[in-house]
Amino acid sequence: MNALQRLRRQIGERIVMVVAIAVLVYTFVPVAVVMAMSFNESPSKRVYRFGRFTWDNWAQLCAPEGMCSAILRSLEIGVLATVIATLIGTLMAFALERHRFALRRTVELLVFLPMATPEIVLGSTLLSLFVALGFSDRLGFLTILVSHVLFCISFVVVAVRARLAGMDRALEEAAMDLYASEWRTFLEITLPRVLPGIVGAALLAFSLSFDDLIVTTLNAGTTTTFPMFVWGSAAREIPGQINVIATLMFLLALAVVLAGGWRRGQPAS
Repeated sequence: MNALQRLRRQIGERIVMVVAIAVLVYTFVPVAVVMAMSFNESPSKRVYRFGRFTWDNWAQLCAPEGMCSAILRSLEIGVLATVIATLIGTLMAFALERHRFALRRTVELLVFLPMATPEIVLGSTLLSLFVALGFSDRLGFLTILVSHVLFCISFVVVAVRARLAGMDRALEEAAMDLYASEWRTFLEITLPRVLPGIVGAALLAFSLSFDDLIVTTLNAGTTTTFPMFVWGSAAREIPGQINVIATLMFLLALAVVLAGGWRRGQPAS
C-alpha cells in the first residue's frame, strides 16, 4: 500500500467517524433537551422554554391530575400485552421455523401484515371489529389490551424466529444422540440459546405497547393511557413532570442496554 492509498484510507476513516458522531449528536440532542426540561420551571405554561432550575418536577411527580394513574394504566397494559404476546409469538416462531405444515406461507404473510399496516388503518379496523362484536359501549382496558397484543405478536415472532434461524441445530441433535429427552434438550440446549431473542422481543413488545397512541386512542373509549395524557396535555400545557417520566424511561432503557453489554462481556462459567 503506497502513501496515497494510506492517505485515502485515513481520510475515509475520519469521514466515517465524523458522520457517525454527527448522527449520534443529532439523535441525542432531543433527549438532552428533554432531560434539561425536567429541571425547568417555565415562565409560561404555553411557552416551552427554559426559565430557571428547579427540583419541583421531580419532587412532585404526580402533581398533574391524572398523570400517574395514566402511567400505571399504561404499565398494566404493557406488562399484560408483553406477557401474552411473548408467549403466543414465541410458540408461533417455533412452529414457523421448525415445522412444515399446510398454509405455512399464508400464516407467515398474516404475521407480517400488522407490521406493514399503517396504525390508523389497524386501529380503525379493530374499532370496527369491536363495534360489530357489541363492544361499542365497553371500549376501554380490555379492548386496548387485545389491540396491543395483536400488533405486538408480529414483532415477537420476527425477533424470536431470527434467533432460531441463527441457531446451530447440531447441538440439539448431539444432545439427543447422548440420550437426552426432547424436553431436557429444549430446557438445557434450546431455551438458553433462544432466551436472549425472547427477552429482546419482550422488551420490544413492551416499548411498543407503552408508546402506542393511534391504535390506543381509537379503541380506548374513556380510558386514558400515558401517551394519550401527553397528547391531551400538549394542547393546553406541557407539565414538567412529563419530561421527568421521559428521562426516567430513557435512563431505564440505557441501564438495560448497558447491563446486556456487561453480561455479554462476562466470561462463560
